[in-house]
Amino acid sequence: MPRAADAMRPRGFSLIEVLVAMAIFGLAVLALLNLAGESTRNAGWMRERILAGVVADNRAVEASLADRAELDAMMAVGDGVEEAGGQEWRWTRRFEATQVPGVMRVDVTVMAPDSDRIAAELTLYRTPP
Repeated sequence: MPRAADAMRPRGFSLIEVLVAMAIFGLAVLALLNLAGESTRNAGWMRERILAGVVADNRAVEASLADRAELDAMMAVGDGVEEAGGQEWRWTRRFEATQVPGVMRVDVTVMAPDSDRIAAELTLYRTPP
């Protein structure tokens, strides 16, 4: 038989328990929102790096496959603009002699659109044609 004291005991959660549960839930939601924001920022950054890498690869391949006349023309023009991913990327290409006779170093740098920040860099070595 149930006792009278058990029948009078309140059932459910106290106000303090509900507030603590809501605070914990709120902190969890804030952490998830922060994580989602970081993922979005990282996706934009990765897109920029990948597109800049494609531009750098294009300029490096062009320099590695050029014949003598094309190479001389490339050495005269050390920068330019290329479109990739719907954006114009500024690139610079620098040729330097190395300590090894007959081998030159080609440095390609790509800057983000509307910024002087370097988005990709690439170095290759080639022998003159």
